[in-house]
Amino acid sequence: MRTRPLKVALLGCGVVGSEVARIMTTHADDLAARIGAPVELAGIAVRRPDRVREGVPAELVTTDATALVKRGDIDVVIEVIGGIEPARGLITTAFEHGASVVSANKALVAADGAALHAAAEANGADLYYEAAVAGAIPLVRPLRESLAGDKVNRVLGIVNGTTNFILDKMDSTGAGYSEALDEATALGYAEADPTADVEGFDAAAKAAILAGIAFHTRVTIDDVHREGLTEVTAADMASAKRMGCTVKLLAICERAADGASVTARVHPAMIPLTHPLASVREAYNAVFIEADAAGQLMFYGPGAGGSPTASAVLGDLVAVCRNKLAGATGPGESAYTALPVSPMGEVITRYHISLDVADKPGVLAQVATVFAEHGVSIDTVRQQGKDGEASLVVVTHRAADAALSSTVGALRELDTVRGVASIMRVEGE
Repeated sequence: MRTRPLKVALLGCGVVGSEVARIMTTHADDLAARIGAPVELAGIAVRRPDRVREGVPAELVTTDATALVKRGDIDVVIEVIGGIEPARGLITTAFEHGASVVSANKALVAADGAALHAAAEANGADLYYEAAVAGAIPLVRPLRESLAGDKVNRVLGIVNGTTNFILDKMDSTGAGYSEALDEATALGYAEADPTADVEGFDAAAKAAILAGIAFHTRVTIDDVHREGLTEVTAADMASAKRMGCTVKLLAICERAADGASVTARVHPAMIPLTHPLASVREAYNAVFIEADAAGQLMFYGPGAGGSPTASAVLGDLVAVCRNKLAGATGPGESAYTALPVSPMGEVITRYHISLDVADKPGVLAQVATVFAEHGVSIDTVRQQGKDGEASLVVVTHRAADAALSSTVGALRELDTVRGVASIMRVEGE
């Protein structure tokens, strides 16, 4: 075993960073045995040095992150501060000074992954980011390495624990969205400002990363169609149950049937109770992958939290350190297919539409005519009327999203349609 230690700089020492530092300290001998050389935590950059961090050596703490990554003797930089800046500048500087980088920064990788990979390659360094997607669940490495010889056609997943907890509570207790969010906040699953989770931004960043790796093409967060779950109601959950479904916020990345394009989207959807993702409860994550040779694979586990995310970070650290010792680098960006990302309007799936209509003869015929005129075929219809008003639920066959949108626009123009109560896609069949 090499005796000179590999030196590691840690950027950020919050929930994840402090756990990384703790494990590196308490499991130093095991890490050294697995890597083939000792690893030494050489510095920890923080914004608030006066904060008490249990188990973190105070002498390693600095507020000058730039000076730390410029030292020249740093072999690996671990970035767990999040956000775009200063993380992007620090990572680029680390590459320029000979360090490889392990990051948990989904927002940065989803927005600027191509440039970061180019900087890493130009400087003969590694960029690993397993922790950026679904915490401890191994997804990036299986897609990038284990399935490198296969053709992945679809990635369908629950990649945000907060939203899954909320929808699970709505499904199991009949609670409304606000009530379920309050419980998630009280238990620490939701932030004080839950916007990134409930509006789908977090899941969209992860979808961009997964799509780019799975389809060997460049996909950024701007390419991902995004809808949150704030409009999901208890009535939607009840309707899903009547169909033998439940509702999940899904990240869906698909290769077109002709192989000429890809799509990436995040939105609530009904999925059958028979689908493996339907049984994912509480704040857990799971991703379902469909490939030509491997068939159907599912990865399941805790998708967030200090210890699970630190596990993914340290797995990357071991891999990057091994590469350093071998004088090599691991897989970089694979974007050789350069496939276009199709707009949401071209996505084809089924739909569940709930309408508030007048309870009188001829309404169903009018509604059916509108669907037919826009090329959307109806599978089932359920109508319930009371006191001159009715609820009309239509489930369609597969149709393009653009056709469904034009159908809904036309329905809103009918005098007999009082309102479109909800529209939800039906996936996983």
